[in-house]
Amino acid sequence: MEISNDIKYIGVTDKKIDLFEGQYRVPDGITYNSYVILDEKVAVMDTADKHFTEEWLGNLESALGGRKPDYLVVQHMEPDHSANIAVFAERYPEAKIVASAKAFVMMGQFFGDNFADRQVVATEGTKLSLGAHTLTFVTAPMVHWPEVIMTYDDKDKVLFSADGFGRFGAADSGDWADEARRYYIGIVGKYGAQVQAVLKKAAALDIAAICPLHGPVLKENLGYYIGLYDAWSSYRPEEDGVLIAYTSVYGNTASAAMLLKNKLEAKGVKVVSADLARDDMSAATADAFRYSRLVLATTTYNADIFPPMKEFINHLTERNLRARKVGFIENGSWAPMAAKVMKSMLEKSANLTFAEPVVSIKSALNAQSEAQLDALAEELSK
Repeated sequence: MEISNDIKYIGVTDKKIDLFEGQYRVPDGITYNSYVILDEKVAVMDTADKHFTEEWLGNLESALGGRKPDYLVVQHMEPDHSANIAVFAERYPEAKIVASAKAFVMMGQFFGDNFADRQVVATEGTKLSLGAHTLTFVTAPMVHWPEVIMTYDDKDKVLFSADGFGRFGAADSGDWADEARRYYIGIVGKYGAQVQAVLKKAAALDIAAICPLHGPVLKENLGYYIGLYDAWSSYRPEEDGVLIAYTSVYGNTASAAMLLKNKLEAKGVKVVSADLARDDMSAATADAFRYSRLVLATTTYNADIFPPMKEFINHLTERNLRARKVGFIENGSWAPMAAKVMKSMLEKSANLTFAEPVVSIKSALNAQSEAQLDALAEELSK
């Protein structure tokens, strides 16, 4: 695939993977993107996962057409992109390796060799001329590892964005936003301030295409993608609506959650729901950041809360959920205390508003707790 006359795609698609980073379900697989810039000098942009060494090398050699690379640019040291650095270095002994200082430290850790005699250390604003193309490096620490750099090509106006603007799934699969949101919130979400800093740098660049390390190359409607990244990284709700996230042992808490969903929808509110014991946790987490309001419904369990709900709230607080209205439904046959536990877990999050009343169920809904549901639905529909 051609990105431009001089920039070729040499990445691979992994359709066999079941869990990305050992935890995220990827039913449509994942891409490990790599690129080569063919100019007076040749620069290879990142490598690929260790399971695809031969395929990636074959793609590279085909794109080179008998030429030898002058540089390998390492933007990110996570092994799904960096696993073949040592293989590349052995095959192309004359090539220099371009990376941040922290990346060279990590190379020593991963490979036992930091390639000291071949290093080109890239810092903020470092330029590398290939001929007609000049590469300018943009530091992007904690997006989402500390060693990350991005690269801007001034000739074709391409931003090589490392894991930024990445997405789960093959390049041609599904809606970009759904899998990009799940990817961003799950993997990068904690580091919104750092993403905001990089977006400010990117605003000064004339960008015609974004080449991430996962997912499709973005060439059209770039304002849409950048706008979503701005919303996600500033923790603004993307849409007006309610996520009801629940756990239920015998079905009574689930019944209350679904009844609230029906009451809200009758008031014209957009509502999505997630059974945290069964549904994809990363998708539920992404929806909590997508929508402006959140309801947490769970049972008192071992004088605490049901484990999937505890895990879910940890996902939210670790990723800096803020600026949302949150309602609670608790259930407990003799000593309901789930709402108190959930609220205490969320108190570390900034700028949350807690909706009233708390719906408190003892075993199953009755007239009193259903009246509380009506009042909560009224509060959440404002």
